[in-house]
Amino acid sequence: MAIMTSDLTMTDALNSIGESILLADHNYDLVWMNDAARDLFSDIAPLFGYKSPDDLIGVNMDKFHSYPFKQRGLMEGLSKKHQVRINIKNRFVADTVITPMKNAEGETSYYTIMLMDVTTKTEEEERKDHLIESLSIPILKVWDHAVAVPLIGDLDEKRVDHLISSLLKKCTEGDIQYALLDLSGIHKFNDQFSRHLKQLNQSLQLVGTECLVVGITPRLALSFQYFDKGLKTFKNTYAGLRYIIQHDS
Repeated sequence: MAIMTSDLTMTDALNSIGESILLADHNYDLVWMNDAARDLFSDIAPLFGYKSPDDLIGVNMDKFHSYPFKQRGLMEGLSKKHQVRINIKNRFVADTVITPMKNAEGETSYYTIMLMDVTTKTEEEERKDHLIESLSIPILKVWDHAVAVPLIGDLDEKRVDHLISSLLKKCTEGDIQYALLDLSGIHKFNDQFSRHLKQLNQSLQLVGTECLVVGITPRLALSFQYFDKGLKTFKNTYAGLRYIIQHDS
């Protein structure tokens, strides 16, 4: 469906908006885009096999979705604006606002799709998350062949995977024979934590590193029915270090 003359004032207004705006008709075919959208899609169009943004006019929105039936279901039931963050070919991230535009009979004539490019913002957020993640569990060298790992808070799957990966790399590259796991910052010791600790211990054993658990608080000791009895435990870091000094070859 082409843009009607009566809609030109609307497109003029949309073209003055700084954000990227697309118009799709009731069949979800793209019928118009403003200048900002042309600038954005000059880089995006080739990712879908089109030479220029103008080649996208007339293309159905299904072309841009991995699961078009889900998108159609959402659009068909749309009565007010819908906001979602989308990832385009792992190259662009955009906050998207889709708004149905009704005619005098209350039927949807067009959909406006506003895209706000947040790729740089998302990359910055990911960098910050990575930095926070890397700093959340420090690995400290405390002796020639020993490191200490102070654990704080809850250990979820993501943190455990990151810890195991980082610790194994540190142990193999630095000829680390002992890893002191300090649990003094752990407030709750349950079955899930026990599984994570066992997984960590088994991973360290595979690279020849002995896992020593230190910092057992009285509160933590009360919940040790979940504890792996095969792990060596010490009251504090000093006791663990003394063990290392006595056994370090």
